[in-house]
Amino acid sequence: MSGDSWSRQELARFLRSRRARVMPRNVGLPEGVGRRTKGLRREEVAVLAGLSPTWYTYLEQGRDINPSVQVLDSLARVLDLTEDERRYLHTLVHGQVTNPQPLDGQQWTGDVMGPLIRLMDDSEYPVYAADIHCDLTAWNTAAAEWYDDWGSYDPEHRNMLRWLLVSPKAKERLPDWEDVTSDVVARWRSELARWPHDERLTARIAEFNRLSPLFASLWRRHEVLEHRTLTRRFRHPRLGLRTLRMALMVTPDEPLVGLVIHFPAPADE
Repeated sequence: MSGDSWSRQELARFLRSRRARVMPRNVGLPEGVGRRTKGLRREEVAVLAGLSPTWYTYLEQGRDINPSVQVLDSLARVLDLTEDERRYLHTLVHGQVTNPQPLDGQQWTGDVMGPLIRLMDDSEYPVYAADIHCDLTAWNTAAAEWYDDWGSYDPEHRNMLRWLLVSPKAKERLPDWEDVTSDVVARWRSELARWPHDERLTARIAEFNRLSPLFASLWRRHEVLEHRTLTRRFRHPRLGLRTLRMALMVTPDEPLVGLVIHFPAPADE
């Protein structure tokens, strides 16, 4: 059995199993007397999800059809899927997750990242947490030494991209300031594709376009980069020019926040 065929059959089995566990009363339907179907009927799922009953039946039969992201999310809502299950649904059909949300249970947020970063406060190298809006949610003492004292900024202005665009300290601390800014904008654009309906992201783009001609110019270029381990040069106030390597860590539990860790780069870099 090919991979595509297995995915279609697994999708069919998965939908049937999830449909069977949803009780009619849970979606406002009468139980009915002599009801033989366990859970919802196919046509009930189809109607609740705004689909053709025949088309939905094809899905449960493993036919070669490609439901859209919107259709999958509609089915996830009707079948009351957990976020783990919704991600599985997307992966079966499209091979990747669209618009991932925090997983059920323990969630990693800035409130958790803060204590985690404080555990690293003895490190002489920067560690900070930032979300998909580029907002800085937590950082260690070394980050203030290598970058800036972000705690002195208004909370609404504690944003890495905003800092790069408007702070004189950014140009002072980063010898390759324009290249760094270009890189961050390109990686941010790549990230935005995963969150197309986030209104705060849209507002940030408009804000930065007004704020900075450089950002407006970079944004029009439509350059994109995926996140990766990279090196960044710093002009440290005591140590002079230094190069650090940077790595981004993201937990599946909370895809909105990433932890950026710095460590010494090999001598040949």
